[in-house]
Amino acid sequence: MHLARFPRRHYTPYVTPIEPLDHLSASLGGPKLWIKRDDLLGLAAGGNKTRKLEFLVADALAQGADTLITTGAVQSNHCRLTLAAAVKEGLRCRLVLEERVPDSYDPRASGNNLLFQLLGVEAVTVVPGGTDLVGAMESVVGELAAAGRRGYIIPGGGSNPLGALGYVSCAEEILAQTFELGLKIDHIVTASGSGGTHAGLVAGLHGTNAGIPVTGISVRAAREPQEERLHGLAQKAAELAGVRTAIPRDAMVVRDAYVGPGYSLPTDAMVAAVQRLAQSEGILLDPVYTGKAAAGLIDLVKSGYFGANENVLFIHTGGSPALYAYQDVLNS
Repeated sequence: MHLARFPRRHYTPYVTPIEPLDHLSASLGGPKLWIKRDDLLGLAAGGNKTRKLEFLVADALAQGADTLITTGAVQSNHCRLTLAAAVKEGLRCRLVLEERVPDSYDPRASGNNLLFQLLGVEAVTVVPGGTDLVGAMESVVGELAAAGRRGYIIPGGGSNPLGALGYVSCAEEILAQTFELGLKIDHIVTASGSGGTHAGLVAGLHGTNAGIPVTGISVRAAREPQEERLHGLAQKAAELAGVRTAIPRDAMVVRDAYVGPGYSLPTDAMVAAVQRLAQSEGILLDPVYTGKAAAGLIDLVKSGYFGANENVLFIHTGGSPALYAYQDVLNS
């Protein structure tokens, strides 16, 4: 793989740490748990979308765009980070927010809704769940074109083959870090939503012949369609990166038992996981992605999914600003 041939902005001037979760590991009595702190990536309040945006925004700039257009749920971390990247680059940004839960958008809400306004979003369009989001964003492009401007669409989560290169790169970063640490990682666990992170890791680890399995904890979709969709995305990302061998279908593993009643809707296990990581490790998770992913990790440890002597790496994909929109749930 030769990622240096792709234009890239650089929003994080350091490698994100890999830290041991000693207290959590001891309390579970299972494998040795580690965490990759991608919540500490650059741009406003950090998170995994920063890695994807480095490639996507570089492409937008190369195409002469003056406005970034993207979509997400009403408390979207991806929308926050896309907006922050636009500010960083002197661009404008418009958001199309999908009410996946009816009547869930409140422009006065805390969390990411507050940050959208603070960062100076140019316009927010709110659409009901199930809307054709690509069509909605293309309508924004048309409005801008009529005013002599040039919009660039970034898909939800930044999860297309170009955006997934951010986590192909992260796979290489993890291998370099663990080599320096003398640490053999046996398994990786990550949240699996729009899928660019999950698919990029699988593509990167396959392309480097690392042999490290990845388990994605779904935060929205059912296992089978999620695995099929992300296997296709991983294959396209690998081909874009120059990998010539096909990714085996069984390399894409999704567990969907931790979604609960739906995307962004709280579960008792999520609340317990957020509280447990905060109170045992001083690490803040978020209610939508990493909270449910950590609930899945903890349950998999308890069920014997990993070997007792394995090293398991959890990818912290960020999102902690959303905590402030879930105060009632977390305080109860």
